[in-house]
Amino acid sequence: MDSRFAVFFFIMGGLDTYLNDCEAKCLQESEAPARLSIQYGDTYFQEEVIGDEIYGIYDLPKRYGAFQPTFGASLTSDDDFWIGAGGKWTTERVSDGPFFIELSLMPGVYFSGDGPDLGFPLQFRGALGAGLRLDTGSSISVFFDHRSNANATETNPGIETLGIRISQEF
Repeated sequence: MDSRFAVFFFIMGGLDTYLNDCEAKCLQESEAPARLSIQYGDTYFQEEVIGDEIYGIYDLPKRYGAFQPTFGASLTSDDDFWIGAGGKWTTERVSDGPFFIELSLMPGVYFSGDGPDLGFPLQFRGALGAGLRLDTGSSISVFFDHRSNANATETNPGIETLGIRISQEF
């Protein structure tokens, strides 16, 4: 796995938690907007476009410090399927403006269809996105993510997705 996603995720989320939550309890549960998202994008394997992916994400209506639990599942045009759960950090806690940046890290299970062999069923998905919040509670963003097995096996080529995400709070 490209560890930069994990490093950014823990640095930004940890710093946000320390600055905004540690006077009471650092990882205290608090409310957050529940959100359902759909992402569509191109999948890349070794810098070549190999197909398309549809990705659904659900953010739970709570946070622990700056980290919001999230679940996701994706399906590629090669019938590769990934499902996972993890955490998300977003600048909505830092800035009240309409623009935001988001990082997520989710371990999950990868089931290879006709796509590439990623070496191991356990795949970590790290994502970086930037977007715009609309007054309706929805948002649109551009995302880049990377999935790999974090060198759990010798075969660890990874796969990337570049996509557009539409989200709705409820």
